[in-house]
Amino acid sequence: MSHVTTHVLDAALGRPAEGVPVILSGPDGEIARAVTNPDGRVPDLGPELLAVGDYRLEFDTGLYFEASGRESFYPRVVVDFILADADAHYHVPLLLSPFGYSTYRGS
Repeated sequence: MSHVTTHVLDAALGRPAEGVPVILSGPDGEIARAVTNPDGRVPDLGPELLAVGDYRLEFDTGLYFEASGRESFYPRVVVDFILADADAHYHVPLLLSPFGYSTYRGS
């Protein structure tokens, strides 16, 4: 399993957000790209181990909403986080709606 995983839920529809492009970046630039699966998850995003440091997940929410024919306010969501424990798994869920979002450190 990847050191960092994510899960996107479309809170407005009450279901997983399939087809959201996601980019994982680190101190030296882009690490991996993926697209959320039918369950809204990206279980394989980058390597199994990453060094301690600052990382970023960028979600192309504009493309997701455009594909479903819905207007949205945020064309992308960028989540910066600190990977402080090289041995811990980092799961970063995103709860999404056309005009708002929230995120947290999951398990």
